[in-house]
Amino acid sequence: MKKIDEIKLFYEISNALNEHMDLKKSLYTVLDILAVSLDMVRGTVTILNPLRNEISIEVAHGLSRSAMEKGKYKLGEGVTGSVIEKGVPIAIPKISEEPLFLDRTASRKNKEKEEHSFFCVPVKKANQVIGALSADRVFDETFSLKDGTKILSVVATMIATQVINLEKINHERERLREENSRLKNELENKYRFSNIIGNSNKMRDVYQMISHVSKSNATVLVRGESGTGKELVASSIHYNSHRAKQPFIKVNCAALPVNLIESEFFGHEKGSFTGAINQKIGKFELANKGTIFLDEIGSINLDVQSKLLRVLQEREFERVGGHKTIKVDVRIVAATNKNLEKAVEEEEFRGDLYYRLNVFPIYLPPLRERKTDILLLADFFLEKYAKEHMKDIKRISTPGIDMLIAYHWPGNVRELENCIERAVLLCDEGVIHSYHLPPTLQTGSESGTLPATTLEEAVANLETEMIIDSLKNTRGNITSAAEMLGTTVRIFAYKAKRYGVDYKNYR
Repeated sequence: MKKIDEIKLFYEISNALNEHMDLKKSLYTVLDILAVSLDMVRGTVTILNPLRNEISIEVAHGLSRSAMEKGKYKLGEGVTGSVIEKGVPIAIPKISEEPLFLDRTASRKNKEKEEHSFFCVPVKKANQVIGALSADRVFDETFSLKDGTKILSVVATMIATQVINLEKINHERERLREENSRLKNELENKYRFSNIIGNSNKMRDVYQMISHVSKSNATVLVRGESGTGKELVASSIHYNSHRAKQPFIKVNCAALPVNLIESEFFGHEKGSFTGAINQKIGKFELANKGTIFLDEIGSINLDVQSKLLRVLQEREFERVGGHKTIKVDVRIVAATNKNLEKAVEEEEFRGDLYYRLNVFPIYLPPLRERKTDILLLADFFLEKYAKEHMKDIKRISTPGIDMLIAYHWPGNVRELENCIERAVLLCDEGVIHSYHLPPTLQTGSESGTLPATTLEEAVANLETEMIIDSLKNTRGNITSAAEMLGTTVRIFAYKAKRYGVDYKNYR
């Protein structure tokens, strides 16, 4: 009998089990290795179906497909059924002398003159038997049944470990697939252009432009001041296009170092420059079949502009340090708050690139030009951050609204969002008042909301605000409003008249 190198055997089986994510392929390889190392004539991996208490052959060596289909057992039936039921290995020196051996596959009858030994060991997941590993070889009185059983038991444990690992991997993969699907649906809902806040005439024009261009592959240039929502428009264009299921890659050109921007765009080959220890896939390659959003496009230098022009024209490029031409199918949406026309005149921006980008321009108006949208946006952000910070804040007071409307918003929608979040954090009441808003809104001549210059004026402002709020809450009922403020109807009416507040306006 040849000596079995167990270390080499287990090493080969370990490699085979980890070679494929497809366990069935791996098990066929394992049986092939056992056939060589153990002189195995036939071998099977059987699986228990716990719902039907039926055992069937999943993978086999030395058996035909028809023989595998015949090999079905009930729990406790035959040698294999007994091993799976009891969870204890069985080694049979001579098959012909074992009454338990059923030979359901009919692969041994009248075909072999030699006597065979049979080994069957359970495959356990934790304490649960899920199947069995079996092998038969030509009888050899010098071969130790104990050694054969031990080797197969170790292999069965390795198989069970791989089953557990693959179940974990498949479970995690399924969880990630579900999470990915959920996030995609969330993004699609979030970036539907109908969800962009604003009903002013200028914003209606923007919606119409998005609707027209989304279904095409045209290059879009989104113009507007910082904070107006250019990224939101770009996202809406992508998620309302036929590329919605494909990648949406965002690149902030202004945030990239000049010496790395080309590598970020197009990728680089290993060793192409100091620090390039691995090959890198660029953003354009990652965005293949989808959309790439180039924010702050006006900040890139002239060298990169020429290479970007080629991508726009030919939809092809080479990685830094590479020679292979890579073709991509990608839609480009760019954005800038710079005056590109002036940059072209001053030769800071290529004219040919400008005309390639400016196929379908969309202009986002600043917030100061869409005053009617301020209250809609403020209410949206109030609801969002009140929920996020778990506060029961219902509305913004009238003086607070007046202050928001009067302010000139140099930071546009982004500044308004930050302003409302700050007010929510400071507010411990059900209403955001003017004093919860940032100092920039409460001062400054541009806003027209200069603070009271005397104590009398400050008191008058506060009393006016409280009177208005109480009338709103009571729908103009003076008696209820007076009770709310802890005063008499006579004093309340006197104060309201003094500050020019008419209760009828709140009914």
